[in-house]
Amino acid sequence: MAKFLMTPRDTKFYDLFEQDTRNLVVSAEKLVDLFDNYENVEAKAKQLKDLEHRGDAITHEIIQRLHRTFVTPIDREDIALLANSLDDVMDFIEAAGRTAFLYRIAQPTERARELASIVAKVAYKLDEVMPSLRRRNQFQWILEQCVEINSLENEADDVHHAALAELFHDCTDACEIIKWREIYQHMEDATDRGEDVANVLEGIVLKNA
Repeated sequence: MAKFLMTPRDTKFYDLFEQDTRNLVVSAEKLVDLFDNYENVEAKAKQLKDLEHRGDAITHEIIQRLHRTFVTPIDREDIALLANSLDDVMDFIEAAGRTAFLYRIAQPTERARELASIVAKVAYKLDEVMPSLRRRNQFQWILEQCVEINSLENEADDVHHAALAELFHDCTDACEIIKWREIYQHMEDATDRGEDVANVLEGIVLKNA
C-alpha cells in the first residue's frame, strides 16, 4: 500500500500538531509558575483551563479535518492517535493545577516543583520534535529525541515514587496525603502521556521512513 508523505501544499495537519505542542509548552510553563510562585492560584488555574480549552479546539479541528480529507499525509489512525495523545497530556497538566486550587493546597512541595519541571521538559521536547515530522531526512533525529522523552518519563517515575514515600513517611494528615497523592499522580500521568506521544511519533517515523 502506498504511503502518503507530506507535500508542500498539504501542511495543515502538521500546522495543527505544532500549534498543539506550542500550547502544551505554554501550559507546562504555567504549571511550573504555579508551583514555583504559589500565589493567585485561582487565576492561574483558570489560565490552565483556558489553555486546555484551546487544546480541545485544536484536537476538534484535527478530527474534523481528518473526516473531510480523502488523502492524508500520514495514516489516518496515526493522526487521530497523535491528536488524542497530545490532548491527554494537556488534560493532566490542567488537572494538576485545578486540583491544587480546589483542594486549597497551602504550599507546594519540592517534589511537586520537580515533577512540574519534568512535565515542562517533556513539553519542550515534543514542541522541538514536532516540526521535524514534516522532513523525512530528520526522522532519525526524531527517534533519538523519543528516547530522551522516554528517559524523562522514567525520571518522573522516580520522583513520583520518592514523593509518595516521603508523603506517607512524613505526613500524618490523611486529607493532605489524599490531596497530594492525586496532584502527584496527575503530573506523573502527564509525563506518561508524553511518552505515549513519543511512541506514536516513533511508529509514524518507522512506517514512513
